[in-house]
Formats: sequence, structure tokens, C-alpha cells
Amino acid sequence: MALVSAGLAFGATAQGHGKKHHEEQEISSSDVPAAVQQAADKEASGGKIVRWEKEGADYEAVIDKDGKQWGYKFDANGKMMGKHDESKEKGKTEKGEKY
Repeated sequence: MALVSAGLAFGATAQGHGKKHHEEQEISSSDVPAAVQQAADKEASGGKIVRWEKEGADYEAVIDKDGKQWGYKFDANGKMMGKHDESKEKGKTEKGEKY
């Protein structure tokens, strides 16, 4: 019975990854590959990494620069995949989760 439940839960989780809504998990810097940390440190020059998030196989460093927080997304090899204004993303996420 537990095996069937676990299989159903995994199936639902796997289906959720195909949608635009993504799940971010806050992680410790010790869980971030060295190549990703080095790439984020380079991007953070003049700023500070305030937290790490893991999204699927990718990593996001939230960097505070000039009083604004930016999310820098990296693959597991440290290649930067994009940058966004973290305050705009959080606003969308919170609105989506309330309903």
C-alpha cells in the first residue's frame, strides 16, 4: 500500500515539473556545487549572496546588490542561465499560492 502511495505521489510531483509553476527549495551553501558557488561569487562582486535555492537540477543565488535582490540562475556546472528581479518573482509566487 505504501509503495502504491509513494508511486502516486512521485507521479504527481513529476507532472508538476512540466508546468510553469516551479518549486524552489531553499538550501545551504554547503549543498551547492563548487563551480556554481564560484560563478555566483563572480556575479555577486559588489554585493552579497543572501540565500541559495534549488529548482529542479538548477541552482539560484539570491544576491543583494545596491539594496535590491536579484536571482541568478545557474546549471550544475556553474553556467549562468539567467537573472531576474527577485522582488517581482516573489510577488507573483505569493499571489499564486494564496488561491
